[in-house]
Amino acid sequence: MSKSARACLVASSLLASQAGLHAYAQSTPATMFGQRPMVEGISLSPDGNKIAFVSPGAGQGATLFVARLADGAGAIPQPALIANGNPNRIQGCDWVTNARLICTIFAVVSIEGNIRTDLSRMVALDENGANQKELMQRRSSSGDALAYNLSGGQVIDWLPDAQDGTVLVSRYYAPEFSTGTRLAQAREGLAVDRINTVSLASSTQEQPRGQADRYITDGHGVVRIMGIAGVKGATGQDSGLVRYSFRRKGSKEWEPLSTWDEPRREGFFPVGVDRDQDSVFGFKKQDGRLAAWSISLDGKGTEKLLFAHPQVDVASFLRIGRQNRMIGVSYVTEERYAVYFDQPMAKLASSLAKALPSLPQIGFLDASLDENKLLILAASDVDPGRYYVFDKVTRKLAEVMLQRPQLEKVSLAAMKAVTYPAADGVQVPGYLMLPPGKETAKGLPAIVMPHGGPSARDEWGFDWLAQYYANQGYAVLQPNFRGSAGYGDAWFQENGFRSWRTAVGDVDAAGRWLVAQGIADPDKLAIVGWSYGGYAALQSAVTNPGLFKAVIAIAPVTDLGLLMEQARNWSNFSLTRDFIGEGPHVEAGSPARHAREIKAPILLFHGTADRNVDINQSRLLAGRLKDAGVTSDLVVYEGLDHYLEDSTARTDMLTRSAAFLAKALKP
Repeated sequence: MSKSARACLVASSLLASQAGLHAYAQSTPATMFGQRPMVEGISLSPDGNKIAFVSPGAGQGATLFVARLADGAGAIPQPALIANGNPNRIQGCDWVTNARLICTIFAVVSIEGNIRTDLSRMVALDENGANQKELMQRRSSSGDALAYNLSGGQVIDWLPDAQDGTVLVSRYYAPEFSTGTRLAQAREGLAVDRINTVSLASSTQEQPRGQADRYITDGHGVVRIMGIAGVKGATGQDSGLVRYSFRRKGSKEWEPLSTWDEPRREGFFPVGVDRDQDSVFGFKKQDGRLAAWSISLDGKGTEKLLFAHPQVDVASFLRIGRQNRMIGVSYVTEERYAVYFDQPMAKLASSLAKALPSLPQIGFLDASLDENKLLILAASDVDPGRYYVFDKVTRKLAEVMLQRPQLEKVSLAAMKAVTYPAADGVQVPGYLMLPPGKETAKGLPAIVMPHGGPSARDEWGFDWLAQYYANQGYAVLQPNFRGSAGYGDAWFQENGFRSWRTAVGDVDAAGRWLVAQGIADPDKLAIVGWSYGGYAALQSAVTNPGLFKAVIAIAPVTDLGLLMEQARNWSNFSLTRDFIGEGPHVEAGSPARHAREIKAPILLFHGTADRNVDINQSRLLAGRLKDAGVTSDLVVYEGLDHYLEDSTARTDMLTRSAAFLAKALKP
């Protein structure tokens, strides 16, 4: 891309409401960092002339907006759909045609009295919000389901060749019974239906199959891959094994493809089909790390290694367009990098990197049907993200929206990749933030912030929670302790629960390193974690009570046995039990069972609708801390889930946590 392309950047954002950044001038840091992202989902119309985006509202609510790109900086996005978040929330919306969209609506609900779960439905609507129709309604209005149908289905093919509002959807059929009628439907299992989103006319393309887990098409309406989930014995418990079959071109017969063992990440996991190459691409291990492979679908089963990294897993496949065309893969070492197999896209990515040198994280989010217009997100550690539309024909790159406009004039902390020694000498990778404007630091108040998961990892980029604490003057270190995902089997070990002593030991070593380097004042060292990170923070307070002087745990696991029991009524119970394990480490590794060993003050936050980690985990610990005389407080957010996706609640959490740390770490 030439310098002239850089000059084509639109100075102001498309979204008119973002022009009033002065509205945030009087906001507190907690308000600015606690605000949910302005864009929680975005897509480009097939003709490339409109965008649809989901923006937060009050509480957990959100609004779908549609804006015409042709209107430029004066465009005023028009609301098309509003969900108040109580309980319905908008998960995401995508274009079906140039005038119609499909949105996924979900809610956290209770079934059978007190079992909390997610419920989703798909709704098709015109771009102005009219003609709303729910897809995947039960076939019989008079029948009663014999099984819960919690999912409203999933679009697996946008049928780009049809362009008439028809899509392919995988959906679960629940059997029904009825009295005095033959209208009840008896089919059960996952099927594929072809549905017109305007008329709701539908036909079944793949009949329901018991234990069918997944279908993959070639991006043009032909189902080529099917996954069948394995179960254990007569209990119906998930085995974690999925057996995949494929079809040759023009055939209706299924042939064996691969087996994928999810708990062990063994075998071949298919991601997508390339129709032109007649192959399926997916993940398979190479030297203990996930790599990108392809397998031919001509019956020969020819395998080809597409890309492997010697230090880390392949993180994802990069795909684009309404056919979900595969263009490359990404991996994460100190930063996230892309390897493009598609040479035109590789050349374009290189040009964009030159045009946007301060925004090295460049991702292709969506494309017009002809792929001449591309929707792009560019970001960095000190820029939450900017959305652009690039026109290949005119070679123009136009900025259309900001991810977090309230932070546009706020100085943010640079994220630096570091390593530090664990107790056994192993070098642990992590990321260090110093307060904005500080190149070096001595004797600062500091926070160690372990990530959630534990099958996850932190990576370089904007992090609203870490940035808030850096803004408040703290050095923040985010460790990718052993037990983190992304570094292969040897680093993952048995996972962060079974191997909690190693994982928590690496977290503790992060705090000691901050002190040894002179970065942290040992009397002003705290630990903050969310989910598994909250568990690690609390378990550190048990095993090393003098290291961290204050502990903040958000939606934490506090008892491993209770975490197992949370899955008791679900088909993944045996997998959860196997993941956590049984034995002495459960007792030793449950902070709630050792509350009397904790000395540091504790601040807990938890939502009552948390599906991932039940609020009883925090309530159990809070009660035992009180009995033990440990200074503690539990802040409960009514109706919120694991992620506390409510700007007011997040602002409150940041405000309370800052006050707590200031008091606990005072001289």
